[in-house]
Amino acid sequence: MSAHKQKLPAITLAAVGVVFGDIGTSPLYAMKEIFSGHHPIPITSDNILGMLSLVFWSLMTLVSLKYLVVIMRADNRGEGGSLALLALITERAKNARLAWGVSLLGIFAAALFYGDSMITPAISVLSAIEGLRIVTPALDDSVLPLTLLVLTGLFFVQQRGTGAVGLLFGPVMMLWFTVLAVLGIIHIASHPGVLAALNPLYAAGFIVTQPLLAFLSLGAVVLAVTGGEALYTDMGHFGRLPIRLAWFAFVLPALVLNYFGQGALLLADPAAIINPFFHLAPGWVLLPLVVLATAATVIASQAVISGAFSVARQAVQMGLLPRMQIVHTSGSARGQIYVPLTNWTLYVSVILLVLGFETSSNLAAAYGVAVTLTMLIDTILIAFVMALLWRWHRLAIVAVVSGLLLVDIAFFAANAIKIPVGGWFPLVIGFATFATLTTWRRGRTLVAEEMTKQSIPMEAFIGAIGGVHRVAGTAVFMTSSTEGVPAALLHNLKHNQVLHERVALVTVHTTDTPTVGDADRIELWRMANGFMRIIVNYGFMETPDIPKALALCAPLGEVFEPMQTTFFLSRETIVPKLTRTMHPLRARLFALMSRNATAASDFFQIPTNRVVELGTQLVI
Repeated sequence: MSAHKQKLPAITLAAVGVVFGDIGTSPLYAMKEIFSGHHPIPITSDNILGMLSLVFWSLMTLVSLKYLVVIMRADNRGEGGSLALLALITERAKNARLAWGVSLLGIFAAALFYGDSMITPAISVLSAIEGLRIVTPALDDSVLPLTLLVLTGLFFVQQRGTGAVGLLFGPVMMLWFTVLAVLGIIHIASHPGVLAALNPLYAAGFIVTQPLLAFLSLGAVVLAVTGGEALYTDMGHFGRLPIRLAWFAFVLPALVLNYFGQGALLLADPAAIINPFFHLAPGWVLLPLVVLATAATVIASQAVISGAFSVARQAVQMGLLPRMQIVHTSGSARGQIYVPLTNWTLYVSVILLVLGFETSSNLAAAYGVAVTLTMLIDTILIAFVMALLWRWHRLAIVAVVSGLLLVDIAFFAANAIKIPVGGWFPLVIGFATFATLTTWRRGRTLVAEEMTKQSIPMEAFIGAIGGVHRVAGTAVFMTSSTEGVPAALLHNLKHNQVLHERVALVTVHTTDTPTVGDADRIELWRMANGFMRIIVNYGFMETPDIPKALALCAPLGEVFEPMQTTFFLSRETIVPKLTRTMHPLRARLFALMSRNATAASDFFQIPTNRVVELGTQLVI
């Protein structure tokens, strides 16, 4: 047996623990919202079979076919997600206008993720703890305080890392999905006729006979597929084979059995709609089931929070957010990071959501709008991949994409009705995040243009410094541009009137790939009079470490002794002005973000006792 095959079971188990938490906890609230939500479906035999068929074929179409079969083929060197897909397309798009439009779509999809990452922990944990009301009505007043307590503990533990707890994720989620399947089988055995809903004709018949009701029901049916988009995002951590194997062999059957079990229960006892999931279990199992459901929802929330950290790091590396503190919580596990600003922003938002909406049913009204819009954008982006990378025939692209778009648009339109009753929240968060990301990118472009105007050619500078006094040691000037003289170098020469005998101009470049090997990390050019230019390449999933990168210059004949090297950094002070190049409000926002960005020395992991900072004032 190969090493890969030996590892496959362990990787698949880990994938079950991390990837499927969101979609795996949907049975807690999906069926309840379909039949008793904001647009309740009357509980009749035909309606139950029709809705079960819609849920099943939504899972098969949106998750199995769209994400697992089609979109997962579009990996960026193994990585998935909107920003990875964006990097993949812009790398191939030769038309500047096309690249600009696609980049806006990808950025907006990433922005929408933050709205979802706030709602998922709130609705998941709250729906699990609401099971206490089924155990005994006396615990009704404890639901909100317990939910807030669990969520507070979840966000406070992030700074310690989740490596140790993460070992339990796989076994707990395996138990969760097993319980889902068993509970479903028990009730299906009493009403096996419910399995007839596997036939798509039941879904089609429901749509044809009750088109308006079917359309409105999609706003709740979508709750069964939320989290499907996360399967693609998490592909980089586990690979497509373990995720596909876990889904088709274990997770999908467990979910379908549970949904059909809830349908069988409603056929026998329509009053169980109060909370059909917890009514699946006998009374003596209820309390342990609430505990297990809470554990499963905490794991689902953890996956979303970790995803938000990863997206924040990618955004920083791709120039969409200012430098921010990123803490590695594991010395060995790739991707184990903690982003304090993201964590506490999510925490405050989640707590306010729970206090504001109070019940999982109310939160369900806010859920789904951003998910369906993200799914719609993913379909558009994958169309570009089909054309630019896979070189599919136009007819094949039209056939596949039009079918997926038809489903996506139907779901989004049905969920758009939720906007006035809570769906506005993830959209507001999404648009605010989008504005922030694009403001930072536009601001950095203007700063680069202004710095270029103030710069002078390197050749002219080197030719004019013949009489300048040189001192022993090495000076490293960090610069965002690979052209011209860095501002920090000009300021140092102006004020100190000396130059080091060896000067390195270092630029960090983020590639369109997730990671970069050591062989491709360094690009070095030597110039006259002891000057050299170094480009350090990092993938969008990596965190820069400049001293470690410079150590790779040794085989090229350039050794950087830590105690003989001084790093010069330029700190720009942004002064907004009323121009047409940038809206005044955006200019002020950019200035604010620039002032609060993490110090370059911390972000690039440069020892503070070897750093000299020189200020530069820029008007944009």
